[in-house]
Amino acid sequence: MEQKKGFREWLSQYIHPLNKRHQKDILDDIRTAASPGFDYFFLVILSSAIATLGLINDSPAVIIGAMLVAPLMSPIIGVGLGSITADANLARDSLSALIRGAIVSILLSALLTLGNIYLPIVPTLIEIPNEVLARTQPSLNDLIIALAGGLAAAYSLSQPHLSAALPGVAIATALMPPLSTIGIGISLGRWDIAGGAALLFLTNAVTIAFASTLIFFLEGFGPRRKKDEEKRPKTLIIAAILTASLLVPLAIVGARFVSEAQENRLINNIIETEIAEFSNAELLDLTVNRTEHELQIEITIRSSSPPSYAQVVTLQEALVTHLEKPVALVVNHIRAETLDPLNPPTATPTQLSTSEGMINQTPTMAFTATTTQTCIPTATQSATPTDIPPTPTPQAVRVIPGDLPSYNNLYLEPGGEIIASITLYETLYDLAETQVYDGVVWVKVINEAQQIGWIPQSYLQYPTPVPTQTEDN
Repeated sequence: MEQKKGFREWLSQYIHPLNKRHQKDILDDIRTAASPGFDYFFLVILSSAIATLGLINDSPAVIIGAMLVAPLMSPIIGVGLGSITADANLARDSLSALIRGAIVSILLSALLTLGNIYLPIVPTLIEIPNEVLARTQPSLNDLIIALAGGLAAAYSLSQPHLSAALPGVAIATALMPPLSTIGIGISLGRWDIAGGAALLFLTNAVTIAFASTLIFFLEGFGPRRKKDEEKRPKTLIIAAILTASLLVPLAIVGARFVSEAQENRLINNIIETEIAEFSNAELLDLTVNRTEHELQIEITIRSSSPPSYAQVVTLQEALVTHLEKPVALVVNHIRAETLDPLNPPTATPTQLSTSEGMINQTPTMAFTATTTQTCIPTATQSATPTDIPPTPTPQAVRVIPGDLPSYNNLYLEPGGEIIASITLYETLYDLAETQVYDGVVWVKVINEAQQIGWIPQSYLQYPTPVPTQTEDN
């Protein structure tokens, strides 16, 4: 009876073991690529500089360029190949190249970041760029990406016709950006950023090494000496244990990330519900920062009038009640007006009598009145009578000192938000509309810049009419 094939025998139908000559060529290539020579460190310095500046500038395209230049994939694969072949020299040299390259990259990125702080070239360091924050919260997905990337890298190196896939693998695994993020975090004193990036780099490096060890094992790589045959499965098991040990911190970080995402969704729902009670308000931006003692929430809303203090307090109380933790709230308001659609003018015929007794029809333009704000209205005279009454010209008034030093402000509404500054003795135009607020008479005016607002009547000086004398014939 035919025995069932093992997993390795079944997989060997697709991943064929390589002959000894091909294995020797791959070993020589990996040994050369993983050796810590001038070429290696030169590319480390260049890729680190590119990655650091790309992270500071928050530029994904620049960061991708650094991934392509970075030579760190070769020493990681060299560690895996040296482990499966029991080649202590290859494994030691590859690990040494990886550690020294990582140290050089971290130091260079820290120096570049400090130089940018003291000689500010890019202003984005006022806030942590998104590309930096994206590399501070590794998850199980990053481990799966590194595993797939390591398998693809090792398999592509052993198959010459697949070498074109290596740039894509370098982009997917992203080894240099986490190291640069560590340097940025250290220079800023943000150990949470440095620690998260270090965990991401460790995840990528260990998982890629394990994946390459597995591929080389399936392709028939093994110790050259018979006495080292027992070491091959041990190295594979050790690599698998190291990879599995990363599941614990990644699971913890991933659980925290999921918890924060759920809390952010709750915050967003609460704010949208409360803002719906405001007057035509729209939520534009929401930022949540977490500290040891409180949640710091900053929102930006857009509406025609600012929210009252009582509305903001109600929103904060709703957040504290639902989240059950202290909340510091900042509300930014952007004023916006929604104007009604402006109808196009329509032509209306007007009948004119001529001296010959003939009727002449001359079209005139009549506009439909809307609730939009207009410029300074002026009285228009028409040579022909129409049904539209003339609009009176606003009376010019002058700003004078009043009882309180508020003559230099123009308000959106009586006692409301300041919309413009005015100067002493500036000329305004009275729009013949008044309101009494808090015992003060306010007048609606318009200035030379076509801004309509309100000002206390006591700050306005009206012209005194002068009687004119006429001679009798």
